Amino acid sequence: MPRATNGPASRKRRKRVLLRAKGFRGFRSKLYRYAKDAVFKARQYEYRDRKKRKGTFRRLWIQRINAGVRAEGLTYSRFIEGTKAANIEIDRKVLADLVVNDYAAFKAIVAQSKDALAKKAA
Repeated sequence: MPRATNGPASRKRRKRVLLRAKGFRGFRSKLYRYAKDAVFKARQYEYRDRKKRKGTFRRLWIQRINAGVRAEGLTYSRFIEGTKAANIEIDRKVLADLVVNDYAAFKAIVAQSKDALAKKAA
């Protein structure tokens, strides 16, 4: 009796890896042995960078808010302290969007933040 090698399933598994490695350079897209490692590493990078993207966007929002706040004569940290004191619960994503698209509304928030800081100091 011939030895069973589970050929169709093995071929399907290898084909799936090679399809995922499409576009990689050299052996990494042609040979299963190298494609397997390349795909494994690529999936690690995918997972890690989905998490990193969130931090990258947060840094961008903070930079935009900081630029808008400094134009009004305040620092970012003092502005955030003032918004907390004024009980303004707008997240950084929305604040950054206001800086870019609706500066008048952002100026009003900065004014409220400054008032709250003045009351807190007094």
